[in-house]
Amino acid sequence: MQHTIATEITQTGVGLHSGVSTCVRILPANVESGRYFVRVDLPETPIIPAQVAAVSQTVLSTQLGKGEASVRTVEHLLAALAAMGVDNARIEIDGPEVPLLDGSAAIWTDSIAQVELVSQFVTGDKVIPRVSEPIWVRQGDAFACALPAAETRFTYGIDFDLPAIGNQWHSWSPTSNLLKARESFATEIATARTFGLLHQIEQLQQSGLIKGGSLENALVCGPEGWVNPPLRYANEPVRHKILDLVGDLSLLGVLPCAHFLAYKASHNLHIQLAQRILDQL
Repeated sequence: MQHTIATEITQTGVGLHSGVSTCVRILPANVESGRYFVRVDLPETPIIPAQVAAVSQTVLSTQLGKGEASVRTVEHLLAALAAMGVDNARIEIDGPEVPLLDGSAAIWTDSIAQVELVSQFVTGDKVIPRVSEPIWVRQGDAFACALPAAETRFTYGIDFDLPAIGNQWHSWSPTSNLLKARESFATEIATARTFGLLHQIEQLQQSGLIKGGSLENALVCGPEGWVNPPLRYANEPVRHKILDLVGDLSLLGVLPCAHFLAYKASHNLHIQLAQRILDQL
């Protein structure tokens, strides 16, 4: 079985990098159609598939594009859809960037839980691919990999000079039971918010980035500690990196069974890993 949402979901908010307010409507979609975006504000309403091949940029977020049309910062919404079991969804958006909302995926997961899912019959057997040998990508001391495993697991490590963050690790494994997997994602991963470093904010804004960032939608950390506490978890930053990784790997469509392990990685390394997985499966 595949699943789509039972009824429409609508959310409006400001994009992290563009600062532009957009409205997102998530609609039920046909079986085997996958997750895809529709830029309803553009002529001919171009469709942008949520697939690895559509990735057009990975600077501080993941951007998808097809032709002249693009949509940025898709990772939180896609992580919520994939982890909550939504295989097929039409995502209509009237601007260039998915709203950041509170900086996490909690509003998306709550919305999906409220509308519930509809089962869709798939002809033939649905085969979950398995990673049979280690697949690695690295840049300096940062890396991301997929290792053979009996069950799917995500493990992430980060390391920052700022004492309030320091070295953090977290591991999360969705269960094979869809309801329990949805619950564990919603409570352990989805609520972790985007974070930034105080000394980088001015430089990023001068570069035309994080125009929509604020203390309401992102955690900010400086030498003296967190500017806008409290944190939702002691290790909220590294949990958020798992959220990003789930969203980026959701572009594979069907997530293979593997232990996904990353350290000091980025959206760029996440997408490189996804492409290597596609090449080898």
